Amino acid sequence: MKTYVVLGGGGSFGVHTAMYLLANTDARKVISIGRNPEKPEPFSLNVGKGDKRYEFHQIHLTHEQDRLFELLDAEKPAVIINFAAQGESAVSFKKSWRFFETNGVALVKMCESLMERDYLERFIHIGTSELYGSVDFAADENTSIKPTNPYAVSKAAFDMYLLSVAPVLKFRMNIIRPSNGYCPGQLLHRVIPRAVVCGLSGQRLPLQGGGRAKKSYIHLRDLARAILLVSQKAPIGRVYNAGPPHPISIRDLVTKIAEAFPMPFEQLCEIVPNRLGEDSQYWLDSSAIKRDVGWEPQISLEEGLQEMIAWGRKYLPQLKDWPTGYVLRD
Repeated sequence: MKTYVVLGGGGSFGVHTAMYLLANTDARKVISIGRNPEKPEPFSLNVGKGDKRYEFHQIHLTHEQDRLFELLDAEKPAVIINFAAQGESAVSFKKSWRFFETNGVALVKMCESLMERDYLERFIHIGTSELYGSVDFAADENTSIKPTNPYAVSKAAFDMYLLSVAPVLKFRMNIIRPSNGYCPGQLLHRVIPRAVVCGLSGQRLPLQGGGRAKKSYIHLRDLARAILLVSQKAPIGRVYNAGPPHPISIRDLVTKIAEAFPMPFEQLCEIVPNRLGEDSQYWLDSSAIKRDVGWEPQISLEEGLQEMIAWGRKYLPQLKDWPTGYVLRD
């Protein structure tokens, strides 16, 4: 029986990972740590409610590492999963230092301390497909990284740090670079939950650049399964991409959402100018993680979108007036 810690546990990705671990392992504890209080039910999904194995702690990764390590040393987690990041590429062109402060300096400081803890069996860092920049082929883990915004550069810096120190200092880590994640509980600055709420509330989604950009989408339960498999089976030090075989244009994605209601595409969205610095295509080759741990996506986009619509219907009274912009917090 292991104790798992999920950093960035207040976000939707952390919520779904905690839920998956509680449901699919004999964990002694699953401890989520986030910088903000737990969000209301439409976003926290009542994770861990009634399960004595679950805890949430509000601790700021950048400014409260003394409190963080008091908790870690008391609980002695075998596996730490890191989602914690400043995480919105479009806004990272301003106040870029905040992205490096969290995604680089704070994480490096934490890992230097973690290397002194012999209770830690595995540190799993969740990277990003944006490291590879815009590609016209399926990028594998050996593809040159070409980040095109400060957010992606800050994420690349920490990946490179881990890859440089792990073999020398014997740090037991893995990196997973997933494609774009989606899930019930996701905040509304992301295209899928925002499109769902727009469709349910009679608003129109502003479709940036006509939706020409292509991305790959992965349901968070699929990513959580990848994380668990890597923690159990993967060779130490390996980097893994995790995504579906093919990307989809944002326009085609929104078309699928419209069809899932169903409603006309033109009723759901309106065309607006492209966002600053948007890459044209993200596409991952995930054959290595399939080869090493047997992972591949199981939840189809169509199935996942129906789940998103069901979530939207359930919580629409709270969601229809929820802010849709990304807020850069300390």
